[in-house]
Formats: sequence, structure tokens, C-alpha cells
Amino acid sequence: MTFFIFLLACGAAASTGILFKPGQWYESLTKPGFTPPNWVFPVAWSIIYLLLAWAGYRLSLIPGSQTALALWAAQIALNTLWTPVFFGAHQLFAGMVILTLLWMVVATMVVLAMQLDVIAGLILLPYLAWLSVAGALNLSILRNNR
Repeated sequence: MTFFIFLLACGAAASTGILFKPGQWYESLTKPGFTPPNWVFPVAWSIIYLLLAWAGYRLSLIPGSQTALALWAAQIALNTLWTPVFFGAHQLFAGMVILTLLWMVVATMVVLAMQLDVIAGLILLPYLAWLSVAGALNLSILRNNR
């Protein structure tokens, strides 16, 4: 049952992508050459959200994981916030700030997760890698679309 609570939180974050679609505004932006094709985003996020729920579930079973779980909650809140700020409000700089905070929270969560459960830590690494790509993409878009 606990897994489904984490999955529900991930589903709520994912739903912002349905509410705030990239659309014409995003298509009109100058993007870097390393921008993934549009079809990659929903595939990557679907996998990441499943892994994220699994990692949260594993961490919830470990005594003393309160800090890691607090970071899990913080990252899902920041993750949920980024899409309406970037795609909804078209706020490139605010999106970059949120993404930077999100990356730092997830990086810290990975370190703590590795100490508590190596598998949970490894499960979170694709998320951190994807956020690194997203951060570079957000920064490039910010710099090239003032």
C-alpha cells in the first residue's frame, strides 16, 4: 500500500505535464543541439516516476530514514512546481532556480539513500542524471531566449 502512496505523489507531479503542455511557446524557443526529441520526455519521466516511487517505498521501510523521506517530499514538491512555472507562466529564470534547488535536494537525497539502502540510492541515479540534462537544457534556453 505504501508504494501506491509514493506512486500517487508521482502521479500528481506528472499531472502538471498534462495541465501545462509545452505547446507553441516552447517550440518557438531557441534550444540547444542536445535537446532530446519530444517523445523522449514522457518516456523518461514515466520511468523516473516509477523508480522514484520505488525508491521512496524502499526508504520508508528503513528505520532512521526520516531525513531521506523529508527530502523525497521536498523534491516531489519542487518537481511539481517546475512545470507550471516554466511551461505555464513561461518564467525561465524562476524555472532555473527551482530546477537548481531540485537538483541539490535530489543529490543530497541520493547520498543519504546510498547510506541507508544502496539499491534505493542506485534507483535514484537516473533521476539525478535526467535532472542534470534538464538543468543544462533549462540554462541554455534561459541564456538564448532573453
